[in-house]
Amino acid sequence: MLDWLDGCLVTETKQHIKKAIPELTHVEKSIAQFFIDNKSKGNFSSKEVASLLYTSEATLSRFAKKCGYKGYRELIFSYERDLENEREGCQDEQDIGLFAHAVSASYQQLLQESLQLLDKEQLRRLIAALNQADQVKVLGLGHSGFAAHEFQLRFMRIGLNVEAVTDPQIMRMTAALLSQPGCMIGFSLSGTSQAVLEALHCARSRGVYTVLFTTGSVQAEAAACDEVINLASLEDLDTGSKVSPQLPLLIFLDIIYAYYFANDYYLKNEKLRATLSAISDDRGTPAGAPTNH
Repeated sequence: MLDWLDGCLVTETKQHIKKAIPELTHVEKSIAQFFIDNKSKGNFSSKEVASLLYTSEATLSRFAKKCGYKGYRELIFSYERDLENEREGCQDEQDIGLFAHAVSASYQQLLQESLQLLDKEQLRRLIAALNQADQVKVLGLGHSGFAAHEFQLRFMRIGLNVEAVTDPQIMRMTAALLSQPGCMIGFSLSGTSQAVLEALHCARSRGVYTVLFTTGSVQAEAAACDEVINLASLEDLDTGSKVSPQLPLLIFLDIIYAYYFANDYYLKNEKLRATLSAISDDRGTPAGAPTNH
């Protein structure tokens, strides 16, 4: 797997090391930093590295195991194998294949983590609320706002009365007017979008079922909403420097859509056909046939 660091591609071994850092001791973190910063070949024998870093070979072995390897020798085998790939990724900016592989690896990581985070009972409660709601408001700013509009487009096509709200002032007014059995969903990758959090708090005080989707470590009580659905994340995901920041939201959106659509499939399929027919072009596209919209 490849990723980016300081404009260069970073290989799988360094990713394992970076992921293990929170669990490392102070000494082990210095070892991790040595391997992360290094970009050149050298003598990585346990004796040589232990001497260089003023540590012991036993510490190197414990460090390797915390990084997910059987021992130091296996870590170095992987490290040396990947080191050449990292150097090529930095030096050859024209090799689109390396960058395509890195993007694919990021997608796979987000998808796997999304499935691990998935709380089935939580999503069932959300979908039950969508089925009962007379109107649904989906809030989001920036990249999260794009995902909110995608939510509206997808679910409106199968008959849900849903609206994306991406303006902070309108969020506050919407929250002040929404009532049961309405539903308000907030998208905030960081978990710190004040306009979204304030609107959720206001709507919940009016008895509205509220949900926050976030990659941030926000608890339901702190977010002042009924549910907090945790999303997968990558380092610097919110900057969009690796992949589209809204991707974790879209993964959950697809899961929720598929489950929601499967419930009362025939009625929702008829609504889908009707909406597709309404937006078909003048060339006579048959109702229900695939379109480019």
